[in-house]
Amino acid sequence: MAGEAKIDPMHQFLITPIGSDTLAASPFQFTNSSLWMLIVFAAILAFMWGGMKRQIVPGRWQVAVEGMTGFLDNITRTSIGAEGRRYLPWVFTAFTFILFSNWIGAMPFGIVPGAHPFTVTSQFSVTMFMSVLSFAIVLGVGFWKHGLHFFSLFVPAGAPLPVKLFVAPIEFVSFMVRPFSLGLRPFIAMFAGHVLLDVFGNFVVQGLNAGGPLGYAISALCFVAVIGVNALELLVGAIQAYVFALLTALYINDAVNLH
Repeated sequence: MAGEAKIDPMHQFLITPIGSDTLAASPFQFTNSSLWMLIVFAAILAFMWGGMKRQIVPGRWQVAVEGMTGFLDNITRTSIGAEGRRYLPWVFTAFTFILFSNWIGAMPFGIVPGAHPFTVTSQFSVTMFMSVLSFAIVLGVGFWKHGLHFFSLFVPAGAPLPVKLFVAPIEFVSFMVRPFSLGLRPFIAMFAGHVLLDVFGNFVVQGLNAGGPLGYAISALCFVAVIGVNALELLVGAIQAYVFALLTALYINDAVNLH
């Protein structure tokens, strides 16, 4: 009984092959993470397909898609300048993937028997890969446009030589930390939120199993907490997608304009 009542909020992050509980030695396996990535991809395709009808009088779906595209186009143009639109495809891709992953992972699919929801952005390998790809774009653009002059990004213009020698290493380290911090932010937000949901959800079940006025009261309070945390998850999921897109655009701006 003690083992059954044990709270294990980390189990939801376990990557397992479909139809098995353990990973084999083969690198080619279809896992729960792969399945939910496909679900996210299908949801994005359905969202975009349904909103690209180009009607003269747009419906709500078309307005939503055009609004999101215009919103991200404004971010790239404002952050990067006239060249911003050529980087819109990646900024749009990163934003929509993180947003849909966060929101789909926050949906209460677990109430359906046999359904085990999985938030792919709660895996650091996923968010880190996206941040490294953003960083690779920054480096590629920087060296393609400016060559070795790209290193002037780390040296404050017009500063005395001693100041340059002191500031340049700090700026370089700060620049190299960017991909780590960019990928860590959405991962931590989703990881922490899902742990809280799992803990409060277990308290709800344990309170109901305990019975009595105190048990039911604890269950009711924890259920309210679950609703609040879930609503906060949706808000944080959108904010993290926005922050990732904005910082990506700002980092690309540094490479384009050497600010």
